[in-house]
Amino acid sequence: MRFGVAAPIRLPYYLRMNADNKEAWRLADDQVGLVVEVFRMLADATRVQVLWALVDRELSVNDLAGCVGKPAPSVSQHLAKLRMARLVSTRRSGTTIYYSLENEHVRQLVVDAVYNAEHAGPGVPPHHRDEATVRALPGRRAAT
Repeated sequence: MRFGVAAPIRLPYYLRMNADNKEAWRLADDQVGLVVEVFRMLADATRVQVLWALVDRELSVNDLAGCVGKPAPSVSQHLAKLRMARLVSTRRSGTTIYYSLENEHVRQLVVDAVYNAEHAGPGVPPHHRDEATVRALPGRRAAT
């Protein structure tokens, strides 16, 4: 971009060659089904809490239960559903099974959903705040 003039948008070759073909812009039914299943998994408060707890770390069922404030058997059932939907994966160490997000796409989906929700509240969403902004807020004393 130079002097406020936006560069032309370059669509992938396939889409440019099939711009008039409405089917090129439509998702396959089986893919739509998988997307719907992902959103179904996100439509439960406990599962959202579990996924959020796993954004930057792996945890055991008992650790997750403590994070989300639910009994371990309940969390275990939610984890089984998330695993079948390929949103979480497991790693065994001795007798303990650790859970983590399946991949970076799942992480980004969870983070974006949480950040989007933060925009519904008043003021500056927490994810837009940095230490300098927080220090500059009225009524806060500067760190000494």
